[in-house]
Amino acid sequence: MTANLPPQYDPKATGTKWQKYWEDNQTFKADPETGGEPYCVVIPPPNVTGSLHMGHAFEETLIDVLVRYHRMTGRNTLWLPGTDHASIAVQTILEKQLKAEGKTRHDLGREKFLERAWEWKAESGNTITNQLRSLGVSVDWSRERFTMDEGLSAAVLEAFVRLYDEGLIYRGNYLVNWCPASQSAVSDLEVDQQEVEGHLWHFRYPLTDGSGYLEVATTRPETMLGDTGVAVNPQDDRYKHLIGKTVTLPILNREIPIIADEFVDPTFGTGCVKVTPAHDPNDFEMGKRHNLPFINIMNKDGTLNENAGEFQGQDRFIARKNVVKRLETDGVLVKIEDYKHTVPYSERGKVAVEPLISTQWFVKIDPLSQRALKELDQNNSPVFVPDRWTKVYRDWLVKLKDWCISRQLWWGHQIPAWYAVSETQGEITDTTPFIVAKTEAEAREKATAKFGKDVQLARDPDVLDTWFSAGLWPFSTLGWPDETKDLEFYYPTTTLVTGFDIIFFWVARMTMMAGHFTEKMPFDTVYIHGLVLDENGQKMSKSKNNGIDPLLLIGKYGTDALRYTLVKEVVGAGQNIRMEYDRKTDESKSVEASRNFTNKLWNAARFVMMNLEGQTPQQLGIPHPPQPPLAKGGREEDSLAKGGSDEVSLSQDGREGGSLELCDRWILSRYHQVVQQSRNSLETYGLGEAAKNLYEFIWGDFCDWYIELVKSRLQEDAEPNSKKVAQQTFAFVLEGILKLLHPFMPHITEEIWHTLTQTGDDQCLALQAYPEADTSLINPELEQQFELLFGTIRTIRNLRADSDIKPSLKVTAILQSESEKERQILSDGSVYIKDLAKVENLTVTASLDADLGQTIAGVVGTVQVLIPLAGVVDLVALRGKLEKKLSKVEAEIKHTAARLTNQKFVDKATPDVVQGARDALAESEKQAEILRDRLKLF
Repeated sequence: MTANLPPQYDPKATGTKWQKYWEDNQTFKADPETGGEPYCVVIPPPNVTGSLHMGHAFEETLIDVLVRYHRMTGRNTLWLPGTDHASIAVQTILEKQLKAEGKTRHDLGREKFLERAWEWKAESGNTITNQLRSLGVSVDWSRERFTMDEGLSAAVLEAFVRLYDEGLIYRGNYLVNWCPASQSAVSDLEVDQQEVEGHLWHFRYPLTDGSGYLEVATTRPETMLGDTGVAVNPQDDRYKHLIGKTVTLPILNREIPIIADEFVDPTFGTGCVKVTPAHDPNDFEMGKRHNLPFINIMNKDGTLNENAGEFQGQDRFIARKNVVKRLETDGVLVKIEDYKHTVPYSERGKVAVEPLISTQWFVKIDPLSQRALKELDQNNSPVFVPDRWTKVYRDWLVKLKDWCISRQLWWGHQIPAWYAVSETQGEITDTTPFIVAKTEAEAREKATAKFGKDVQLARDPDVLDTWFSAGLWPFSTLGWPDETKDLEFYYPTTTLVTGFDIIFFWVARMTMMAGHFTEKMPFDTVYIHGLVLDENGQKMSKSKNNGIDPLLLIGKYGTDALRYTLVKEVVGAGQNIRMEYDRKTDESKSVEASRNFTNKLWNAARFVMMNLEGQTPQQLGIPHPPQPPLAKGGREEDSLAKGGSDEVSLSQDGREGGSLELCDRWILSRYHQVVQQSRNSLETYGLGEAAKNLYEFIWGDFCDWYIELVKSRLQEDAEPNSKKVAQQTFAFVLEGILKLLHPFMPHITEEIWHTLTQTGDDQCLALQAYPEADTSLINPELEQQFELLFGTIRTIRNLRADSDIKPSLKVTAILQSESEKERQILSDGSVYIKDLAKVENLTVTASLDADLGQTIAGVVGTVQVLIPLAGVVDLVALRGKLEKKLSKVEAEIKHTAARLTNQKFVDKATPDVVQGARDALAESEKQAEILRDRLKLF
């Protein structure tokens, strides 16, 4: 019985089937013991709270294409999956649940709160990994990691203690991003810069000597209560005479100095800047340079403290209004301007972040960043693709400041520091002595030796910034600090695939941590991808509510269609892509086009298998033509231009085969050309280029041309040897196509391959060898000659359509060219022209007869194509038909144009209706132009 595919392709069933097969059979389980050349990628760990969004789908698809490709090239491949514990996100979810119950985390206590957090993780924390499975990612699930699992927690402890012992971690007061909602410090990556319509308040600070005043401006007037100076540029002639004098701070009547600092831009505003060292990062640095006092006016919940005088206890935004009222009452408010500016918001807390001085734990960055810089400058490690990101990465390393790593949360890696609270009346203060250790027992032993046996210890309640454990990810997941087989074989990893928006936060932390702890960069190459933009070219975000659900598109079109769309849209590494999407219907034309491509492949494969008579590619044999004879001078003869009679024998398991015909040699040349292009593109991260080349080859060359070219050789009465060669070439190229396409569309290719090869469950396409190009079979000249044949066939088909010639009717065609070579090509390919263009009589000539009667003509390059119409078309009837069509279209143009010139219609109709009318008018005008051109032919 002939094996074949069902008539319809079912992407959902196919996807589920092979995802289960790969995981059940541990198809992608890595083994360092087997040796070979390693290829390792660690997944950028999504948050355990996350759900699959289009950014995930894009990034994981790109990674999977690379991983599947390198696995098929024979490399010992590991793609290691895992998730991040997402301190702030998880804590926010749990505190919302508790709030609904009328409780806080403090009502539960830390231990019960963490029990509840782990319960939540067990119940809901696998959502994102299950959704990743629906993408068909070829990860090794047996090695799945979680940043708070036992092994990674041990790695975090080791890293913290080692850095502290080396003097690279310290505790101190510093300005941090403070989220009043979560009452925790937050990292720069957890801050969303939002553009807001605000105000710029201008007010006067009187000179203490009564000789005048300075005008300053701010977007946060409440912070003036913490001002300890006013700064001007030392080169600003307007204010040079005032440097060293003082002004009196309104409301609080505090005398503050006028200082000179190069930071001040004399061209911005009045050239005077109020300095609030405790509440602005730039002012913080100025305050340090000029030894200004640091006055904190804010509590951790966003209310003002005792340093704010009469505004104590007020929320910062209430205080803002009241401070402005008081300034106006006191007569020092000059003006209020509308002002659009950027405000940092806490992504999780959804409130404006407040720069706040706080006692926190910090990593000394300079020694770590210098190591990473040295690797970059001396060894160009890691390599960035595209290269333009190298400078961005380097600039960031140069500008890095000490890293605040403590967070005022409970979910996360608790800081391994124990305070001797018995030394400070039982409280943790800024001066309480502490011990850093891996365990409480170790800390107690050290504390007892230092403070005596009665010492009382309390562990630091804070947890580490999530990015601390993320910085260890490339090597901790492989077993570090233990010397494991995985770490020895797969580290450093090969490629990191990530977005440009976290080069600064994650990539730099990984290179610094890896350089310090492993003395190696954690990856050879960093492939930076762009963003997936919405249908309007806008960045997708929760605030804009313009996300596109990849799971919805997978359900509608299939996983392979979405994957292929995402990769094929990439034009050059690192470029953004735009996703076509109709929000009214939840449809995407671009993903639908990829779904149509899967259907095209499915139907082509069915046709091929129907004509293989139950034989597999292995049974049929592989086409291996010997070299064609060489002409004088050692050049291969051009067999198409020389005539189509050259016989090139096929080897079939050592037996004599039939002869490769011209179209077989053409498709094999195109196939090996595409193999070469695919390898080159994937090796150089040209994933989009590889996808597009495959699309054009499969849809155009194989499906549209080769299948049509060989159909006549597959009939029951066809010459046996010719039929055999067609079957061999069919099977060989189809199997090669499946292998080439597999990294992009793993599910459909796996399904077709199993049916084509009739392979059992003990093998799968994912582990087959990637095709290698046989350059001896690549014949660019032959391919160019076939382009002339295809152009001729297309022209004849178009002329037939323009003349309304019935599809079943065979015609006479005349091909005229002054080029002897072109005439030879056309003559040699005449069988294909006759077959595919429905031509009965074909004449190839250097010149045309004077009287050919009524003809329709077209041109292909320098070849003129003519079809005599006598006896084929009733010209009078055809002209009448075209004129009738033109009249109808012109009437439509007149009607639509009249609507659009009617101002009432334009004003009252919805924009969609108006645009629809404009589109209809443009389409009608285009049809009219085509009809007029056709009428000129007769």
